[in-house]
Amino acid sequence: MRLPENVYKFFVKQGYVIVSTLDEKGGIHCSAKGIVGIEAEGKVFIIDLYHHSTYHNLLKNNLVSITAVNEKEFTGYTLQGTAKIIPREDIQDHIVAKWEDAIIARISNRVQNSIQAGKKSDTHHEAHLPYHPKYLIEIDVENIIDLTPPDKR
Repeated sequence: MRLPENVYKFFVKQGYVIVSTLDEKGGIHCSAKGIVGIEAEGKVFIIDLYHHSTYHNLLKNNLVSITAVNEKEFTGYTLQGTAKIIPREDIQDHIVAKWEDAIIARISNRVQNSIQAGKKSDTHHEAHLPYHPKYLIEIDVENIIDLTPPDKR
C-alpha cells in the first residue's frame, strides 16, 4: 500500500512509535520502539533492542499496528499491517548506523534541553539502552487510521 504523502512525512519525523502486538491469549501488548525508516511504498522499519514480549508475540502472530501522535498539532496515525522479523545479523549496516545516530541525537537534545532549562539530570535514559539492536521489524502497511479529530482535518 502506497502511503499518502502527508502520512509518509509525518512518520519520517518520528523518533519512536508505539508498537502493538497480540499475545497468545489475544491480549494487546504495546511498547515504544525506535523507528529507523519508512518507504512511501508502505514499508516501515523499527529497531527492537530486546527479545521480549513484542518479539515472542510476532513469532506467533505477525499482525501489528504502530501509532504515532503529535500532541502539539493534535494529529496522529495508526498504521496496521503484517510484520517480518529480520535477525540482527541480517540488518544492513546503514540501518544500524542510522539508529546509533538517532540515539546520539536524543542524548544531545536531552542534555541541551536540560542546560537551557537550568535543570540538572543524573540520568540520560537513552545512554542506558542496549547498544546493539536484537532484531529489526519490517512492516508492510495494509491500513491507515487517521487519529486526527474530524474537525481538525
